[in-house]
Amino acid sequence: MIDARDLTKRFDRHIAVDGISLAIAPGEVYGLIGPNGAGKTTLIRMLAAVDPPTLGEVYINGFAVGDRRQRHHIARCIGFLPDDFPVYDDLLVRDYLEYFGRLYGLHGLALEGRIYDVLTLVQLDQKRDAIIGTLSRGMKQRLSLARTVLHGPSLLLLDEPVSGLDPIARQEFRQIIRSLHGAGMTVLISSHVLSDLAELCTCVGIMETGNLVASAPLTDLYDQFSHQTLHLGVLEHLEDLRALLERHPLLGALVVDRDRQTITARFRGSDRDRAALLQDIVAAAIPLVEFRCDRDNLEQIFLKLDRRQTS
Repeated sequence: MIDARDLTKRFDRHIAVDGISLAIAPGEVYGLIGPNGAGKTTLIRMLAAVDPPTLGEVYINGFAVGDRRQRHHIARCIGFLPDDFPVYDDLLVRDYLEYFGRLYGLHGLALEGRIYDVLTLVQLDQKRDAIIGTLSRGMKQRLSLARTVLHGPSLLLLDEPVSGLDPIARQEFRQIIRSLHGAGMTVLISSHVLSDLAELCTCVGIMETGNLVASAPLTDLYDQFSHQTLHLGVLEHLEDLRALLERHPLLGALVVDRDRQTITARFRGSDRDRAALLQDIVAAAIPLVEFRCDRDNLEQIFLKLDRRQTS
């Protein structure tokens, strides 16, 4: 769906995006993360055909961005929601959507049907005749998303879509994204709320100072960079458990708390390895009261990679 090759964007002497190549398959939900100034917005605007690259090429669904002959096809493919989600406060909700629908060539019953569908999708069907200025921030954000998908794009480019929203509004927005993904749309979304991306995304890219320092399926990032910590607690036989764990090849140094009857250790195995370890402990008749494995979350992985880039 997205094939970006050696994308570079310069502003005078500043390089905002530095030779990024990126491929996103149809049906993916790709999360783009990085600190302010990393180049996320600049990259998304180039992918959306809003800003031309200084160097490099972009293909959307096989069409070359920047080729004037392909402009119509590109416009039909892409739904772009910028971080400032512009709306017009003095318009009615339906008038706002009718205006953009006509820009996309929708008219008559087809336009009315699409307006009904997108307002239902974003749960604003009861606000059809409301003045936009009376809507909450979360409602305006959802209305902007309705405008973004009004023409039925196959690719959504969402730049910080949950910025400034409260937890309930973020949850509602996530559910809408899941619905759109379930309907077959490919989604690229940038966000500082990494917990949201961890719930939504199939793949993640991490940007630093204009570079894509990591890009992989989320499961691969967890496998490669996420440490697992195993927590075990017993009623008794703590030393027996310690002896068993010290022989295990996938466990790191043990931290033993005799007062609490607990042991903590880094674990380098898979879910199957962890299940086998649990079976060994049960077979040894050691009375467990706790067997829990924590792993680094997406934010911790990002911070770990960020420290590597800056060290």
